[in-house]
Amino acid sequence: MSARSWDFDRLPDALPLLTAMRDAVGEEPFDLAVVLGSGWAEALAGVRCLAEFPYQDWSCFPAGQIAGHAGQLRVLDWHGRRLLAFAGRWHCYQNLSAFHTTLPVRLAAALGVSRMVLTCATGGINPQYRPGDFLLVADHLNLLGDNPLRGLAVPFVDLSDLYSTELFRELAPVAREHAATVHRGVLAAVPGPSYETPAEIAMLERLGADAVGMSTIPEAIMARYLEMPVLALALIANRAAGRAQGPIRHADVLHSGARSAAAARALLEALVVHWQ
Repeated sequence: MSARSWDFDRLPDALPLLTAMRDAVGEEPFDLAVVLGSGWAEALAGVRCLAEFPYQDWSCFPAGQIAGHAGQLRVLDWHGRRLLAFAGRWHCYQNLSAFHTTLPVRLAAALGVSRMVLTCATGGINPQYRPGDFLLVADHLNLLGDNPLRGLAVPFVDLSDLYSTELFRELAPVAREHAATVHRGVLAAVPGPSYETPAEIAMLERLGADAVGMSTIPEAIMARYLEMPVLALALIANRAAGRAQGPIRHADVLHSGARSAAAARALLEALVVHWQ
């Protein structure tokens, strides 16, 4: 178990939620926090839930959820480890700053979480990536035009080894069991909400991006700022613009997530068991 304790002064706007959580599940520290992005809604279905807190019931959460995001904070018990699961996240294209999209990470830190897992759905740029594969993020390109540390005290944090990738060997055979592949590569984040043009994808490929999304990177930066190890796992939901055989639609992203739910769950289970 983590030695970190709950810090009610770290996030005063969430004090009513923190109090309700303490009353419901006690103050025992959490081992891991998971943010479930688009396409990951079913990845933790059936895991023993100790308590759940709908975002809409608590004013500390920004308003508005994207289709495919359940909008709930759940306390889970999985393999004897205590998990904090955010079923849904926020994006800059919802008229939010990068800082405000990082509420799950800041709340996890206030609750004493020791490690952060971020998940998302992405478009595959690397021609070796197929829909249904996964990307263990090793580095990123932040093209959102914003940084969550803007305006904070001492914001100059080192991001040269931001992402944990040491579990690649454990994850690779799990993916193969589900006829998928886990790659290691670079994730680019763009503002959205429109999907990219083929020319923009060609540009991102030249810049070194293997996949593209609209989230995750601000949360990873905030996790480093708060001294939390972070691991990011992306579902390759579709081929990016100019590489896809038809139009790119959000409904298809969610459908790809549903088809890959068993693999996504198995990969998260491997993380829960092995990431100590």
